[in-house]
Amino acid sequence: MSEQQLSGSSGGVLYIVATPIGNLGDLSERAGQVLTRADRVAAEDTRHTGKLLQHLGISKPMIALHDHNERDRFVRVIDALLAGEDVALVSDAGTPLISDPGYVLVREARAAGLRVCPVPGACALVAGLSAAGLPTDRFLFAGFLPAKRSGRKAALEEFRDLTATLVLYESPHRILDLLADLVDVFGRERECVLGRELTKTFETFYSGSVASVLEDLKADPNGARGEFVVMVHGADPVDREGAATLDSDRLLSLLIRELPVKKAARIVAEVSGLGKNELYQRALAIKDAGGN
Repeated sequence: MSEQQLSGSSGGVLYIVATPIGNLGDLSERAGQVLTRADRVAAEDTRHTGKLLQHLGISKPMIALHDHNERDRFVRVIDALLAGEDVALVSDAGTPLISDPGYVLVREARAAGLRVCPVPGACALVAGLSAAGLPTDRFLFAGFLPAKRSGRKAALEEFRDLTATLVLYESPHRILDLLADLVDVFGRERECVLGRELTKTFETFYSGSVASVLEDLKADPNGARGEFVVMVHGADPVDREGAATLDSDRLLSLLIRELPVKKAARIVAEVSGLGKNELYQRALAIKDAGGN
């Protein structure tokens, strides 16, 4: 079935088009064809996308669709699609909706019965994982964590006991703070791989323990430049049979008589290897039941 046949008579097609994350040579032939044929382009930043279209020798009407206006602007795109126009959604780099705008538009387009068609290509998290040498059979992509340290550390606490590889994005002005928080929450020795400026001229990978990657980045004069993909090895699986030999409920019951529930759960998690969140919920139940 051709791209033209996908449109049908019930409206235009919304194409989700992946664009290069750095190297323009990574734009697929199909993506170029879709951008050429589309009636208009919905872009995160029309100036940025305008340069890409100019590079391809394409001139198209564009609609700005970004985090700050998507809930108001998506109606214009839906109206264009219902009128039979094909629209290509692009972000500044990589695959739309992956830590980029587009969720509201895609959801509303599908709710309206319109065809939504992915045009796959570059994606920083997949590119980073493919070259990191970390387990990829299971991974969790958490995107950008909260900017404030308290929120960021709270999020990392949620992921500390995760056995899957953790993948994060981070900006240059917060990367050192993120790594310092990883040392505090995950420990100095947890294995970590950091990809900087992927597919670009100064692409660099840093690997080792979280503490050593932090020091390497501090020592690199270019270390705080560019965009980052942060990949952290998952926690070792808990030996639940061994953990069962410890009476965690009894220990929680004793600790919550003297300590806040959250602190008691953290202490038992460190001793038993069980998940902190699981223990926190159990501690609340014990406290509600009278602490016995």
